[in-house]
Amino acid sequence: MTQAAHVRPYRPGDREALAEICIRTADNGGDSRHLYPDPELMPALFAAPYAYLEPELTFVLDDGSGQAVGYILGTADTRQFVDAFRKVWLPLVTERFPRPDGTPSTFVEEMTALLHRPERMILPELDGHPAHLHIDLLPPWQRKGYGRELMGTFLGALHAKGVPAVHLSMLLANTPARAFYDRLGFHEIEVPDPGPLAYLGRSTEGCGGDRLGR
Repeated sequence: MTQAAHVRPYRPGDREALAEICIRTADNGGDSRHLYPDPELMPALFAAPYAYLEPELTFVLDDGSGQAVGYILGTADTRQFVDAFRKVWLPLVTERFPRPDGTPSTFVEEMTALLHRPERMILPELDGHPAHLHIDLLPPWQRKGYGRELMGTFLGALHAKGVPAVHLSMLLANTPARAFYDRLGFHEIEVPDPGPLAYLGRSTEGCGGDRLGR
């Protein structure tokens, strides 16, 4: 009998699925495979380091067959995560993605430069929201309530760790994502010169599924 789709903790066997989900949602919510000669660049930035460094805060949406079709992942402490990213994660991926020489001149070089600048995640205005997260679902699994379920699971895990609040960053152009976060009770955090990004945050309290967004 096939099991229903459900949220569960990450397992090492989900690594390739996490990368695939990231790749297929990394172009402002759409497929990014046409943008990067090496599709593993975006997972190396936004998915794999979290599963590697803090697997206990990585959760997936299982389609019922064991296949991950969505995820939420992040860190309980952004400043500590940046330190671990620099000291532990970067040495694992630098040979594949070396730091660009000079000023980046292409989109791929810009994203590779971001990989080598994890300190960009540290902004004093975000210190009151020490955790941060990334959430992505494959298109067929969006707008069905699974994003809310993933978020509730992640916020509950943070709350159990005593983490008071969480933040995320998103492209301003991704209006469907902004509407989703607004419904879940996220509010905008003002930071200097945010560029094309919005920074959003919320408390980890009241994280039960039916209380999210209230």
